[in-house]
Amino acid sequence: MQSLKLKFFRFDGPTWLVAVALYGAWGLLVWFNAVLPWWVIMPVGAYLIAWHFSLQHEAIHSFRGVPVWLRFAVVFPPLGLWFPYPLYRKSHSTHHRDINLTVPGVDTESYYVLQADWERMGRLKRGLLMFNQTMAGRLLIGPLLRLWILVTKETRRVLQGDYGHLPHWAVHGVAVGFLFWFISGVCHFPWWQYCLLVAYPGLSLGLLRAFTEHRAAEDSQERTASVESNVLFGMLYLYNNLHVAHHLKPAMPWYEIPRFYRENKASLLASNGEFVYSGYGILARRYLLVPVFSPVHPTL
Repeated sequence: MQSLKLKFFRFDGPTWLVAVALYGAWGLLVWFNAVLPWWVIMPVGAYLIAWHFSLQHEAIHSFRGVPVWLRFAVVFPPLGLWFPYPLYRKSHSTHHRDINLTVPGVDTESYYVLQADWERMGRLKRGLLMFNQTMAGRLLIGPLLRLWILVTKETRRVLQGDYGHLPHWAVHGVAVGFLFWFISGVCHFPWWQYCLLVAYPGLSLGLLRAFTEHRAAEDSQERTASVESNVLFGMLYLYNNLHVAHHLKPAMPWYEIPRFYRENKASLLASNGEFVYSGYGILARRYLLVPVFSPVHPTL
C-alpha cells in the first residue's frame, strides 16, 4: 500500500485526477448544453475554464512525473480560446524573475504603467485602466483589456519583422477551429454562446486570482501576496492563491502548497510584509468599486 501511494504521488496522481475531472466535466457540460439552463452553464463553464488555466500553470512549473510531450498534450487543448499555451509558458517564465516583478514593460503580467505613459493617455484609457483596478472592472472588462494588449503586442511584433510567434498562432487557430467544430458541429452548442457563457467568464474568473497578487514595493519579497481562501477557490486556482509560497518554491506541486504554507506561514508573511488577505470575500468588500492600487507605478 505504501508503495502504491509513493507511485501515485511520484507520477503526479493528484494532477492527473484534476485533469480527468476537468475534461470529463467539460465534455459533459458541452454535450448536454441543450438541456442545461444558461445560469448553470455559465458558472460551471467559467469554473472549468479557470481551472484549466490553473492546470496549464501547473504544467509550466510542476507535473514533472510524466514526459514533457505528454505534459504538453494534457494542457494544450485551448478550452479558454484566447492564448496559445507555448506562448503563455514563455511569457509566464519571464514573469517569475522576481527582481522584475510589477515593472511595466518587463514583467509580462504587470498591471502598472509608467508615469510618462500615463500622462500621454487620453481620459477614456485612463478611466478604463483605473476601473480595471477594481474587482468589478477586472471581472467585467479585464478580459477585453487583456485581449487588446495581447493583439497589440503580437501585431507590433509582426510589423517589426519578428514572425517567431506566427507558427504557434497557426497551430492555435487550427486547434480552436477543431474545438468549435466539436462544440457546434457535434454537440450543437453555438460557438458564440460558448464564447459568451463559458470562455469569457472563465477568463474573468481566472483574472480574479491575479487581482492583487502583486504590488509595487522596494523589497522584491514584499511584492507577492497571499489570499487565504476556502477549498472551492483553492482547488480552482490549485492553491496558487497562496502566491507567496508559489513564488518562493515555484516547482512545488499544487497539492503540497497548503501544508507548506501552514507550516511556514509566520516566516512567509514576515518576508512579504504581511501582504495577506483572508479571502476573496474581503477583497470584494474592500475593492469591488474601489481601485486596489493606482495603475501608475509608484517608484519608476
